[in-house]
Amino acid sequence: MSLSAYRSSPAEQERTRDLLSLSPGSGRRALDIGARDGHFSRLLAERFQEVVALDLQRPEFEHPGVLTVQGDLTALDFPDGAFDFVLCAEVLEHIPPQLLHQACHELQRVCSGRLLIGVPNGQDLRVGRTTCARCGGFNPPWGHVNRFNASSLAALFPQFRVAAHHLVGHTRERSNALSAWLMDLAGNPYGTYAQQEPCVHCGGGIGAPAPRSLGQKVLTKLAFWARWPSEALHPPRGNWLHLLLERR
Repeated sequence: MSLSAYRSSPAEQERTRDLLSLSPGSGRRALDIGARDGHFSRLLAERFQEVVALDLQRPEFEHPGVLTVQGDLTALDFPDGAFDFVLCAEVLEHIPPQLLHQACHELQRVCSGRLLIGVPNGQDLRVGRTTCARCGGFNPPWGHVNRFNASSLAALFPQFRVAAHHLVGHTRERSNALSAWLMDLAGNPYGTYAQQEPCVHCGGGIGAPAPRSLGQKVLTKLAFWARWPSEALHPPRGNWLHLLLERR
């Protein structure tokens, strides 16, 4: 799915509305971490005097009131308390686990007021994983290497208190050890191969799923059957977790 099609999907529009409802109505200076195409930066520019749009590669868009910069969340090149408001959505799930606490420290350091975090809620990282065509390693879906719930996410920000906690959308996606093992043997044919994120093992492109033998097709069916009880016996959960934090 293209980024424009993703932005126009009902689920993404619901997520956008909720993030905006939790964002301040006005302010002096805001930072949008992981700005990509500038979707949220442009919206924040209607509320803030200045918006800084940051990504690992400098975002390629221009908009009045928005400054685009290249930067790394684990080592932000801004002074302490430089921003009234910081938005960090669809980012922390991608940060290498050994750097996660450093990234959260940097978010706290540069934010003088409110911090809004958006992550997948309780995501089962076995669902939709891929098999790298280059090294054969198993990868979590969409390069998501971290899993969060409300309490584990809030614990990463000890300098802030929770001002609001929203769950957006719903999903039943859930796996189990048997289903995941069978799907790995089958080559993970239904993983997120459209992702731009590289393999977490070799750093190369994920590639496309390999052709399956008859045996692997049977394993795929068995994996779906094994997964069914895990989804049927648990209620739906919120798909996205949005946490608004205020400095203590």
